[in-house]
Amino acid sequence: MTEDRLSMQGMTKQYGVVTVLENVDFRVRPGEVHGLVGENGAGKSTLLKMLSGVISATRGKILLDGKEVQITDPLSARNLGIAMIHQELQNVPELTVFQNMFLGRPRRKHGVFVDKAREIEEVREVLKRLDPSIDPRSKIGDLKVSQQQIVEIARALLEKARVIAMDEPTSSLTPQEFERLAVLIRDLAAQGVSVIYVSHKMDELFKVCDRATILRDGHYIDCVDMQNETEDSIVTRMVGRKIEKVGHHSYVTDECVLEVKDLAREPVVKKASFKVHRGEVLGISGLVGAGRTELFRLIAGLDKPTSGEVLVKGKKLKLYSVHDSIAHGIGLVPEDRKLEGILKARSININMGLPAMDRYTRMGMIRRGYLRGIAYDVMKGLNLHPLDVDRAIGTLSGGNQQKVIIGRWLASGTEIFLFDEPTRGIDVGAKSEIYGVIEDLARQGKVVMVISSEMPEIIRISDRVLVMREGEIVAELTGSDINEGNLGAYAIGQGKKAL
Repeated sequence: MTEDRLSMQGMTKQYGVVTVLENVDFRVRPGEVHGLVGENGAGKSTLLKMLSGVISATRGKILLDGKEVQITDPLSARNLGIAMIHQELQNVPELTVFQNMFLGRPRRKHGVFVDKAREIEEVREVLKRLDPSIDPRSKIGDLKVSQQQIVEIARALLEKARVIAMDEPTSSLTPQEFERLAVLIRDLAAQGVSVIYVSHKMDELFKVCDRATILRDGHYIDCVDMQNETEDSIVTRMVGRKIEKVGHHSYVTDECVLEVKDLAREPVVKKASFKVHRGEVLGISGLVGAGRTELFRLIAGLDKPTSGEVLVKGKKLKLYSVHDSIAHGIGLVPEDRKLEGILKARSININMGLPAMDRYTRMGMIRRGYLRGIAYDVMKGLNLHPLDVDRAIGTLSGGNQQKVIIGRWLASGTEIFLFDEPTRGIDVGAKSEIYGVIEDLARQGKVVMVISSEMPEIIRISDRVLVMREGEIVAELTGSDINEGNLGAYAIGQGKKAL
């Protein structure tokens, strides 16, 4: 039997009387791509933080190639050949590729001066194995997200990592970029590197992983061979119940609620025109950078357009006015909820009341009891767990944070919901609940627009889909025309303009 490259045994983490991880075993073989799966809050991040030295275990031991090791901080993990590639890339945008890769540990000549020529040459050699088109002297902020991801992998190789843990590495990648990353991961495994792969996307797990360890509520559930499993079998173990797949029902009416006329912010959005009807779920598809998010920001009043207009029930909005958009019933659930959607240190009820705080104040003072009561009722309806509206929102899982953001617009009486990548970074159980919320909003006669980079998601939830490419709406698809072939073809410019 092959000796494990990594063996984490009896890993336990307690914060006071709260146990977030209990007696978990996790083993990875040399040259294996091993998935780590579970719902948000299952303990995946805690386990990886202990492996990378960010936190210490309450109990448990870690072995590398059969020898017990002590990981007391990130530096000790790195020195042992353990590398972490985070969902949020760890780089300094203003520095070059080679400067980022040697940040904190420069190559020196004569023991004093930084040897830039040596650094550039070492980086160029390692990038030859991954992407020779990346210039080590390029500013990293000028690279595409997928290339920045490759630089992170290159840094791990430069450090001669034996174990590379990837936490949601494709959250900002296109399907085509994922395919390239998948090839890189398999190449790493072929070179004997052990790869830990964390993702909520089941298709990715089946594409790249040999085995997967499943966690639930801080406990080890199973270690499975991926070729013997199905998506349903893994999801059932993850959530402890079978997730029923509900088909999409259409509630579209003839009543036009939102009309966009020649709306533009050159060059990122080019004269977008469309109508959305009561009860409709309108999907917005396209590659990252196609102008989808920028279109939503214009409708929500966040950015100033160069031309065009937006009408709600026939009334023209004051463009570049968030207040006017909210007053006309438009609510945006942003792509980056941590940066743009929440105040992490504030309570759930405060975060939920943000867009309409005047409703919850009297003489400049927040009516905390009233706000707390509204928040409790709304969040109970959205199945928030735990149902503690005084809790800081930053302590919640991604799926529960998303529910709070949706809840704020429900409490505000919003009629038009703009969802930008609503299920990015959330687990399959919470994802199913978000789909249910979208379906329910449509049933209530709300207008729902959804941006998603996941084509199966767009296909599942949409009555109609607009495909964007290079800032322009290039196709409008309905019925059986909403399929992955058409969505992909129009997004990369291979479909005839269908408008």
